[in-house]
Amino acid sequence: MDLSGNLEPSEVWRDIRAELRRTLGDATFEIWIAPLEVKALEANRLRITAPVATQSWVADRFGRVLEACAQAVIGTVTRVIIESAGPAAHEPRTPRRRQAQRAAEQPAATSTLNPRYSFDQFVIGDGNRLAHAACLAVAEIPGQAYNPLFLHAPPGLGKTHLLHAIGNYLGTFGDAVTLRYTTVESFTNHFVGALSSRTLDRFKALYRNVDVLLIDDVQFLASKAKTEEEFFHTFNALYENGRQLVLTCDRLPRALSGVEERLRERFEAGLVADIKPPNFSTRVAILRKRAMLDRVPLSDAHVLDLIAERIQDNIRALEGALIRVVAYHSLTGRPIDLELATMVLDTMYPQTVAKPKPGTAAIQSAVAGFYEVSVSELVSPSRAARVAWPRQVAIYLTRQLTSSSLQSIGQAFGNRNHATITHACKRVAERAANDHDVNSDLERLTDTVLSV
Repeated sequence: MDLSGNLEPSEVWRDIRAELRRTLGDATFEIWIAPLEVKALEANRLRITAPVATQSWVADRFGRVLEACAQAVIGTVTRVIIESAGPAAHEPRTPRRRQAQRAAEQPAATSTLNPRYSFDQFVIGDGNRLAHAACLAVAEIPGQAYNPLFLHAPPGLGKTHLLHAIGNYLGTFGDAVTLRYTTVESFTNHFVGALSSRTLDRFKALYRNVDVLLIDDVQFLASKAKTEEEFFHTFNALYENGRQLVLTCDRLPRALSGVEERLRERFEAGLVADIKPPNFSTRVAILRKRAMLDRVPLSDAHVLDLIAERIQDNIRALEGALIRVVAYHSLTGRPIDLELATMVLDTMYPQTVAKPKPGTAAIQSAVAGFYEVSVSELVSPSRAARVAWPRQVAIYLTRQLTSSSLQSIGQAFGNRNHATITHACKRVAERAANDHDVNSDLERLTDTVLSV
């Protein structure tokens, strides 16, 4: 049934724009949709114009959502035709036609994306704000925002969630975008299988003829010479053709000691974004969202606060604790209150008594023993290399692990001034960020000091 002849195009377009704004959000709407103008509405066809520079991108990227919103407003299946507003107009393009062209050009790319890992379900906090914003920008304009995008964080902080969120977002809104998600382990197994079955050309086509490649756990490339070589050429083929790469890792690119320098350099060529452990309020928000999603019948909302207090460094463990509490509730019929939560958490995450902060003397002693120098040398005026670096490490750890002021730290290390203490802290932090061995030394020393 054609109702378009009875509708005023400008009024229809106003309602469609409102629907698009609700669907896409204000930022995306203002960048890509606001410049569009309605041209005509006839025979279940909505003709709109876009600026010459963005007409191709809008047709490919937003064609499907335009048609969905148009149908929601008009009430009938409506084909959206996006034309160029400038004199150098290209042939009008429709999302279905373009998608059919790309389907013929590209091989089918399967993915194993978890539909629950979406941007909507990701809780933003201070520790992951940059990574989230970068991933959303990549999903909006793949190949043009940050390429490659390298996410690094310890396990369980949301790297894989963001990787799947990019894939799910593109699956919903990226009409003509082909993508592939894989882990390094799956990439390796696929590559070995292709070698043994002599189907290497097909393997290359599957990974190199996509618009977006999402790779999880690139740290496992270490010590896999043949796989690393193939991955290097795949990376180059995609990058040189403007295709988007997003990679996750549990450490910084420079800390991938078992991976070739040429790959580490390419990983650093784009944006390197880290994810830090969530603070208390973010942990509670994560639990609240999970409880709402799973419709957990909380008898006391403070249960979430208790879980967030006990588990601080791993989101997977955080959600796992909630699941364990819910499981006990299901098996026993007891309400999910503080009593039940405390009983469950005490078995796996017992409450620890906070230890007093270590003193400067304990840190100096631990560092001196670790680097085989004396405490007197650490506080002496000596600038010898064998003493200077351990002294800077001791100053850095004192700043990190105690509440001492810069002035008091300077006094404890031979009456050194404020600038010297600041320089020492900065130098150690910079080396730790780029040198895996230094970072490991700091972790070992920290454990030693805190265990005293």
